[in-house]
Amino acid sequence: MSPGKQAAPSEAAAPMAAGARLEAMRRRVRLSRVAVWTVIAAGPIALAVAVASTPTTVAAAPATKPTPVRTATAATDPGGYAQVFVTAWLRSDANDETSAQARLAQSMAPDVELPDPAADAHSAPQSVTAVRSAQRGTGAWSVTVAAQYADGSVRYYAVPVASDHAGASFTVTGAPGVVAGPARAEVPNSSYAVTVPEGDLSSAVGQFLTAYLTGAGEVDRYLAPGVNLTAVSPAPYTAVAVQQVSAIEEAAAAEKVPADGTTVHILASAEARDASGRWPLAYELTLKTRSGRWEVAALQSGTAQDGGGR
Repeated sequence: MSPGKQAAPSEAAAPMAAGARLEAMRRRVRLSRVAVWTVIAAGPIALAVAVASTPTTVAAAPATKPTPVRTATAATDPGGYAQVFVTAWLRSDANDETSAQARLAQSMAPDVELPDPAADAHSAPQSVTAVRSAQRGTGAWSVTVAAQYADGSVRYYAVPVASDHAGASFTVTGAPGVVAGPARAEVPNSSYAVTVPEGDLSSAVGQFLTAYLTGAGEVDRYLAPGVNLTAVSPAPYTAVAVQQVSAIEEAAAAEKVPADGTTVHILASAEARDASGRWPLAYELTLKTRSGRWEVAALQSGTAQDGGGR
């Protein structure tokens, strides 16, 4: 038999087999429909049995990572509450419980006695500031508050505060206690160990700070491409002079401007002047080189951001 005649039956068999499978599927569909309508006609009980016996495939929902929830108690700091209480308490007088300050102190600490100052007692503090909060247990806090007086003296008070389980309400649970102030922390050695001599970099820093603080000139001309920074407005000073520049990288002390793209981090000490006096200031800056000049790439105080048009 020739090859052409041998291939003819096999080529015809494929469509016939496919047609047979299609016809079989059609018969199963017709039978399923007949069965459903038969069950419906037989009544609801039969329908329920038919549905229960029908195999069902359920796709499991993809597992999602649970979102962490931060409770109010974990994020709550009663420092502000203790600060308000101490302010009112120090300005209260047990002989005048109807005064506004006395009523406020009593509403925040119902079980705490009011002070009884003498007629020539120390004047009320100029400012009261919460300086430290420590959680002692569930819903229990100790807040250290500093009261500063006109003569420059500072007195520290430890205030016990209780909070509810949600951290939405507080109560001062006892009288304040006078305590020693926080100790002065040891300061690590500065990472700005490279002294930058007068030159292109220090000049660029001085020109930038002058434009930034006095409004003399445009700040944009001293910024690297893509950096947005707005000058302080209204300008607080009339003149700015850079006193010292220190850097982390040795490249900042080079006599010539390094290759384009060189980045250095510097600390600039400056002296600003206005009608009321002289003010020492300090700024941490990041500078980059481009086209043979230094440009400000970041101001670490957080006001400069990369990105965006200039």
